[in-house]
Amino acid sequence: MSSAVRPFTVAWDETRVEQVMNQIRTYPFPPAPVGGGWTYGCDADFLKTVCDHWTGAYDWRAAQDELNRFPQFTAEVDGYELHFLHVVGEAKGQRPLLITHGWPGSVYEFWGAIEKLAYPSRFGGEASDAFDLVIPSLPGFGFSSRPARPVGQRTTARLFDTLMTKVLGYPRYMAQGGDWGGLVTGWLGFDHAAHVHAIHINMLGLRSSAPPQGEVEIAWAERGRFAMQVMGAYFLLQASKPQSLAWAMAGNPVGQAAWILERFHDWSDLRVKDLQGVYSLDQLLTNIMIYVMTDAFTTSVWYYRGLIEEGGAELAPGQRIEVPTGFANFPGEALYSAPPRSYAERAYNIVRWTDLPRGGHFACMEEPDLFVEDVRAFAREVAF
Repeated sequence: MSSAVRPFTVAWDETRVEQVMNQIRTYPFPPAPVGGGWTYGCDADFLKTVCDHWTGAYDWRAAQDELNRFPQFTAEVDGYELHFLHVVGEAKGQRPLLITHGWPGSVYEFWGAIEKLAYPSRFGGEASDAFDLVIPSLPGFGFSSRPARPVGQRTTARLFDTLMTKVLGYPRYMAQGGDWGGLVTGWLGFDHAAHVHAIHINMLGLRSSAPPQGEVEIAWAERGRFAMQVMGAYFLLQASKPQSLAWAMAGNPVGQAAWILERFHDWSDLRVKDLQGVYSLDQLLTNIMIYVMTDAFTTSVWYYRGLIEEGGAELAPGQRIEVPTGFANFPGEALYSAPPRSYAERAYNIVRWTDLPRGGHFACMEEPDLFVEDVRAFAREVAF
């Protein structure tokens, strides 16, 4: 490990936390349509429940201790200060796995899987399935530094490859991601194939420039367009005028919470459980606190504009990601549903496709055991 790597500890200032709590207690809730539920945005009753828990029952010190449970570090990489977890497990440096989160998630999404991936024998598994884990915060997210202007996913892939190879000294590694992490992971497989043994994704990021073909693909694309009309207003705003949202959300922890909670509600698998059945209020709030306490909300939404400024999410005609790729289809993914395999294979060298029984957009946070087993099985298949 490079000497430029510095240990990092989450340390929230008590005075600042109390200021946030006072803002929540005194928040002037606007009117909400009677009986509207989640139809018009974050449900008012649920938001009030969250805020009451936040100021009355949420133990922020315990949450801070939990965030410090795994070793984490910072390192300067090409002018960016990157924060990352680095858990050297039973693999002892032999099987590095880079895992990348998305928005509005954080490194905390993977808390339920870290020990199982790094120390499988503690849970009745085989030590041979263990990974060294590297889980960075995206630039402008969480505990990573704030860029001066929007940065996108291809740049992030370059930074993360440098982190893995030059800073941490891993000559080859496997990468996994969903949401923005899926797009970063795609670029890792495309631009940095010399270092990337294989990639595993649970959301299609990079896509072929060829249009959908055949009835099944066209029907999937139509469903996607309809879903984007219903649930995609956030994307259009954040990709076009992110600063407009930033002005409204700065210094507004309740507004940030409402914006984030709406995504968790709309994108999680709620076919059997309600939102509080999938996540505890403490889990939701710890993820939100990472945004609030780091003032990262603004630069996190810039990341959408970064996609546009770096050229979008399509490969050029004739281009394809040739590294072995595994796709985990979590069926509760409402907005970004999995494409037909035929469509995905025009952009990726798919060697494993798994249709999971449950789980949605925040796959690892929702179903950590299913996530762990599919990543393990994929790594075995590609002899990593």
